Amino acid sequence: MLEKLERTLKEAVESLKGITTEQDLHLWRSNNIGKKSVVTEAYAVLKDLSKEERPLVGKLANQVKQTLEKVYEEKKEELRKAALTESLQTEKLDVTLPGRAVQLGKLHPVTKTLRRIYKIFAEMGFQVYQTREVESDDYNFTFLNMPEHHPARDMWDTFYTKTEGVILRTHTSPGQVHAMREYHPEPIRVILPGMCYRYEQVNTRSEMQFNQVEGLAVGKDISFGDLKWVVSEFARRLFHPDVRTRFRASHFPFTEPSAEMDVECFVCNGKGCSVCKQTGWLEIMGCGMVHPNVLRYGGYDPEEFSGFAFGLGPERITMLLHRITDIRYFWRNDIRFLEQF
Repeated sequence: MLEKLERTLKEAVESLKGITTEQDLHLWRSNNIGKKSVVTEAYAVLKDLSKEERPLVGKLANQVKQTLEKVYEEKKEELRKAALTESLQTEKLDVTLPGRAVQLGKLHPVTKTLRRIYKIFAEMGFQVYQTREVESDDYNFTFLNMPEHHPARDMWDTFYTKTEGVILRTHTSPGQVHAMREYHPEPIRVILPGMCYRYEQVNTRSEMQFNQVEGLAVGKDISFGDLKWVVSEFARRLFHPDVRTRFRASHFPFTEPSAEMDVECFVCNGKGCSVCKQTGWLEIMGCGMVHPNVLRYGGYDPEEFSGFAFGLGPERITMLLHRITDIRYFWRNDIRFLEQF
């Protein structure tokens, strides 16, 4: 084995001189230092050698391996430098060519819509109030008049975490209680934007994650008429002064009375299409007077204070503004779609 190792070292170093490509170098390494090489074979037979031969063979095998690895690295660097030199000599670079212009990104269409929403409500005296996306069960349900086992909880397909009582919020309404507890006992006029999550079937009108903007006003002598004026004025400023709207009676556990506000479908101009489910109308928000129980959870006495709340979807509004027929486009990162905005 000693003679075999010495012969392998001599032949390997000699054959390395004639290698000119990285492919041949890789093959050389595999043959001389790889799993089926003489060096590897020497390590495998050590256990079968006598006590006198074992240290001699082991020492020589280590020396041969180290030497071959060293010359391999030297040859690899030599080939790299040769390839670089050849590239510089054969490939021409015209330094007089003008540089490529840097492509600037754009705001996402939903981000643009959100900023328009912020601006409109800011003009009405509303502040932006940020709240967290990971919520407690109490804030997401209990404090919104949905105690444990309440059937209304089935309205939301909730993402639960491994930590008991911790969920991904299904709507921005938990922010109502956060805001009330922070501002109490002062009047409130805020909007609460943010991302929400629901385990829903994805289709042209719904996604598993989506933006939402919640609105909240709390004070003395606030009426449903105030709510109707605010959301109607919002629609007029966002779309156009003559936009058609309608209110429909509805139910939400955290508002009483409750309503849905629709605007005429801008995709089909009220004629009926797949986006508006052939009704000619698109729901853009739910709204209502804040339920007395929610006011109490927020620290306000419903005998003295009243308020209204609303929630709207920026993605759906963006679809209306730009006549987009599929909400899934917003999350596909298709540059052909995004460049249009």
